[in-house]
Amino acid sequence: MAKRIIVIDDSHLLLAMAGDVLKEAGYDVITTDSGIEANQYIYSAQTPDLILIDVMMPLLNGDRKVRLLKEREKSRHIPVVLMSSKEEDELRELVRQSGANGYIRKPFNPQSFLKQVTSFLVD
Repeated sequence: MAKRIIVIDDSHLLLAMAGDVLKEAGYDVITTDSGIEANQYIYSAQTPDLILIDVMMPLLNGDRKVRLLKEREKSRHIPVVLMSSKEEDELRELVRQSGANGYIRKPFNPQSFLKQVTSFLVD
């Protein structure tokens, strides 16, 4: 069974690119522009293997969403990776504060994106 990845970003261009790259690599991918809407997929019967979330999101920033996910028993085990164009130092601090499993800097090319995503998936 293919690993399930949820990509949460308010950029429809990024969602399309990330979705295409991950689907082409054989992953089961769900894309959404809302961290709140993502809950229906995160807390469904088929829990995701990885969540990628943009830091700068309307209504609920990605780092705050990570904190909420890590507080809940059902989602605390899911690896969550922040995505942002912020500077490396700031991203490292956001990862530390939020409990995220890491970060991917934007913009990225498809090959490096896929390599980074693969490194966060737990076998």
